[in-house]
Amino acid sequence: MAKKLYRSKDERMIWGICGGLAKHFDIDPTIVRVIAVATLFFGGGGILIYIILRFLIPLEP
Repeated sequence: MAKKLYRSKDERMIWGICGGLAKHFDIDPTIVRVIAVATLFFGGGGILIYIILRFLIPLEP
């Protein structure tokens, strides 16, 4: 059975996107957050992707 991607209720700073991605890929949430912040500085597309993912990924049941 495949794991589903959810926004995290436990590991959240803003909307739980990075925490949910970290749980899905079984890595530390800090690593995902550092990568997300790095995308803000290198190109700026990270904030748009983050906002889009907020509406596409459901909240953890």
